[in-house]
Amino acid sequence: MRGNVSETKWLTVTAITFTLTAITISAYALKRKWNNLNSKIEELETSLKSCSEKCASERQGRIRAQQALREEVTKSQPQSQNLNLTCYPMMPIGIVHSCFSTRNGTPRQPLLVPLARACLVFNTTRVPPASLEGLEEYSHCWILYVFHLNTDLEKLWKHPSKSGFKAKVRVPRLKGGRKGVFATRSPHRPCPIGLTVAKVEAVQGNMVLLSGVDLVDGTEDNLLSVASISLSEDFTSALENCWIMAEKKSLYASPSEFQSLIKQVLSWDIRSLSQRNRPHDALLKKENDASDVDEHQNETLVHEREQNGINSNEIVYHLILEGLDVSYRIDHDGNVIVENISPAVQDNKRSLFNYLTWKDKMQ
Repeated sequence: MRGNVSETKWLTVTAITFTLTAITISAYALKRKWNNLNSKIEELETSLKSCSEKCASERQGRIRAQQALREEVTKSQPQSQNLNLTCYPMMPIGIVHSCFSTRNGTPRQPLLVPLARACLVFNTTRVPPASLEGLEEYSHCWILYVFHLNTDLEKLWKHPSKSGFKAKVRVPRLKGGRKGVFATRSPHRPCPIGLTVAKVEAVQGNMVLLSGVDLVDGTEDNLLSVASISLSEDFTSALENCWIMAEKKSLYASPSEFQSLIKQVLSWDIRSLSQRNRPHDALLKKENDASDVDEHQNETLVHEREQNGINSNEIVYHLILEGLDVSYRIDHDGNVIVENISPAVQDNKRSLFNYLTWKDKMQ
């Protein structure tokens, strides 16, 4: 029995010795691995620091080279043109598909017409969809845009010294009073770039659905509000008939919602200053935006209408929304009567950005 006990003790001591040896070997292996990892981390940190310093150095080099290039280009220009002016390359990165088919009727400031919707579509070659991630978390966004329908653009770019730039413009709310162009929202400016704010409704891929959009000059206040808006008996049925085709490309869910848009737009007097002071025939499509009519021609038109004794109550004005022509009259007391609606222009592109595209995002 004693022999068995001694043998058992010896086996136990041997097992403990082997265990301690195994633990020692395992700890050594872990320490070695840890040292190797630390060494690799230090190497990576050193490499990252070196790359960062190299990138910063290259960036500073590019900046200095660009500055030197601009200075040389400026020096090479004739003294008469050398005014320390610098040109920067700019390209559009997106297009706005708005509910306003023409400039006439577009609100004179942002957020004035809450239902005024637009789809901002970015060029994916310049703006990857990932660039828009997180934008839907904000309520509004600022938009820089070019007045692409500005009739002075070609003159500004090709012959800036002969553009005939006007320093003062008429402001709608001042009833003909003039102000410096930089104190207004006129699109006819030395640099045709505008700034506006819009509500972010939804974001999808490379597209942003906006509301409360505007694109024209001036400011709005109660001086330009109308007294009332009413619809003719035939207007609702005419809208229902137009909606059969309009629905496919509209940013609105139903005829009733589109009708609300019409009322919001016409709740402000969208006529030009000359139209309000001395009404003239607005039936001519080319006069949709009276701001583009030469002032002398405009006065001639006014004089002819006055001689013919045309009453303002008899004049039919036109508002184009999403390719639909809304005709209306407005009396001396500021009461608007919406008479009819009919198709005006074809716009097949907008069918890609209709209400169904955004239906799930807006609920």
